[in-house]
Amino acid sequence: MKSNDISQKNSDNNVIIKNKELSIWEALIPVIALVAMLFYNVFYVFGDDALSGSNQFILILGAAVAAIVGFYNKVSYKQMLEEVAENVKSTTGALLILLMVGALAGTWLISGVIPSMIYYGLQILNPTFFLVASVIICAIISIATGSSWTTSATVGIALIGIGNTLGISAGMTAGAVLSGAYFGDKMSPLSDTTNLAPAMAGSNLFDHIRYMAFTTVPTLIVTLIIFLIIGLNLDTNGTPDISDKLQAIDGAFNISPWLFSVPVLVIILIVKKTPPLIALLIGTLLGAIAAIIAQPQIIMAISETNTLSFEAAYKGVMKAITVDTAVETTSLELNDLFTSGGMNGMLGTIWLIVCAMVFGGVMDAIGALSRISNALLSLATTTFGLFASTVASCLALNVTASDQYLALVVPGKMFKKAYKDRGLAPENLSRTLEDSGTVTSVLVPWNTCGAYQSGVLGVSVADYFIYAFFNWISPFMTLLFAAFSIKIKQLKKS
Repeated sequence: MKSNDISQKNSDNNVIIKNKELSIWEALIPVIALVAMLFYNVFYVFGDDALSGSNQFILILGAAVAAIVGFYNKVSYKQMLEEVAENVKSTTGALLILLMVGALAGTWLISGVIPSMIYYGLQILNPTFFLVASVIICAIISIATGSSWTTSATVGIALIGIGNTLGISAGMTAGAVLSGAYFGDKMSPLSDTTNLAPAMAGSNLFDHIRYMAFTTVPTLIVTLIIFLIIGLNLDTNGTPDISDKLQAIDGAFNISPWLFSVPVLVIILIVKKTPPLIALLIGTLLGAIAAIIAQPQIIMAISETNTLSFEAAYKGVMKAITVDTAVETTSLELNDLFTSGGMNGMLGTIWLIVCAMVFGGVMDAIGALSRISNALLSLATTTFGLFASTVASCLALNVTASDQYLALVVPGKMFKKAYKDRGLAPENLSRTLEDSGTVTSVLVPWNTCGAYQSGVLGVSVADYFIYAFFNWISPFMTLLFAAFSIKIKQLKKS
């Protein structure tokens, strides 16, 4: 790379952008400004309510600061706008999936799918082992589907409900759900990030997965041990008397194990490599059909009619898909649980993602992201330093670019040659990218993953952060292996 310019390559459109290289302080100005504004906005003014809108505008202000730096360095407004457009375009699939998740949650509520999961789960899951079971269940499903997002949107939502009724905090349950979901996401060959990381590093997909297991499996074991200890010491006042809750669910819904055929079919579709958006759409429609057949009384209540006609069924289903829906039971706790915002409930999260992409796009266009990565790379004088710089770069990009894909693509490109020059196999880089880029994205509130998971599960990042053990232990595990030279694969000499 020449000293007087910086090159960036957009992985989606393959357009090369060349800008005058920023100084490290120029590159950090927007980051420092963003962090300072977010800190004040969250900790001194809005608190947990910051994600309802104010944080979104802070991201726009951060983008404005980055744009000022860009104008000072002769980066055109058109170039920045084009990069923002590409960033937003790259999230089109995620935004549509979010809308379909809202729609699916609505029909799965009124059809009795989620209530049935909670009903049977209450009778099967013991509070002591609930968190451990949640990790394992989500890990298995995420491996099968290749998607932490889909796992959270289906099984994760149900587990949050079961945990609430058992007296386990939503933050704990969400941490267990995300720990299992991101383990499966990392280890599944169907996952987009699991394919992206070796593509950026130059390693083979299955070699990457096998090599990643060395750090990922021990991290999962540590996570399960921690959740087991928490479960053994959890104060749930013994085994709770849930008979009133079971009666409340049974009184409001027609509960049947046959309703599980809907999520099973969706999981089969995803395992068969059906695109998630199509699978979720089919799951939404299947939920609507199940609602009409199994829960006609709920359909009539939502449509405010006494007879089940085509018009009433259409109106009830459409309301559940698009707007706020609530099913009342004799339990006040369950009344709060059996609510869904439909597609409308996902608009806040979509708003956050779009604003995050505006900030990330401007930062990318002015060359700030690559400049920060270069600075980290210059600090790597040892093998451990190289691993540490990669981890730091991924974490920094998850915070500043607000997107896990950029946290894999930019460091992957920047560090690839450095690993080769040190005689290290590309599997080292691809593993480190996933251990620090993929899993930590969910720990940043304004990152697309953090915003998505928080919106879907209905739990703020601040509430589940400490309990997402797998996600924040992973980068420490990969650094531990690097420090003691454990499973550091060398390049074969020709």
